[in-house]
Amino acid sequence: MKIARGKQVCKYLPRPGCIKFTMTRLKFLNFSDLRSAVVFAALLLACAPHSHGQSVAPASNDKPEGHALEPIEEEMRVKRSIKLAEKEHKENLDRAHLLSALSVEIGQAYKEKAHFDRNDLKKLEKLEKLTKSIRSAAGGSDDAEAINKTPPDLAEAVSKMMEVADDLRDKVKKTPRRVVSAAVIDQANVLLELIRRVRGLSRQG
Repeated sequence: MKIARGKQVCKYLPRPGCIKFTMTRLKFLNFSDLRSAVVFAALLLACAPHSHGQSVAPASNDKPEGHALEPIEEEMRVKRSIKLAEKEHKENLDRAHLLSALSVEIGQAYKEKAHFDRNDLKKLEKLEKLTKSIRSAAGGSDDAEAINKTPPDLAEAVSKMMEVADDLRDKVKKTPRRVVSAAVIDQANVLLELIRRVRGLSRQG
């Protein structure tokens, strides 16, 4: 059957937006007539822009991985980092002040009673936890042998413990935020060893 003019041509054309002719429709077309073939080719070319437009995927607005931050985003990130560092530094300073005050309380209790009761031992345990937290914030983690000569008796061990606790507080105050301080770590290890010494001697008494 030849492709006729007018309305009969539209009978075999795809609907608007459609780019595919089914085999069922194609089999009715007869290309024996050169004129019909030319018309058919023209119709295919007319549909080509629609096909191209429908096959293109919409552009994505997502940023590719590794995309550099915008200036405002980078500024906000830096401000958050500074705030966090200030918060951590303040918390460590608070620990150092509490540690020093707690060591004074323990020393005063021993001076008055010449021994430790359960409440004093709890304070000693808290002192140990504070010291470990300070050491961790300074970049340390493991215990190390820090004292060459341990105090021989409880009175001397308590006195030395108070002295080292005060020194540790001062070192924390002088250490800038987010700095790994070998001096703080070493002093914390000394204090931890003295705390263990005080606890051991108190049990012997």
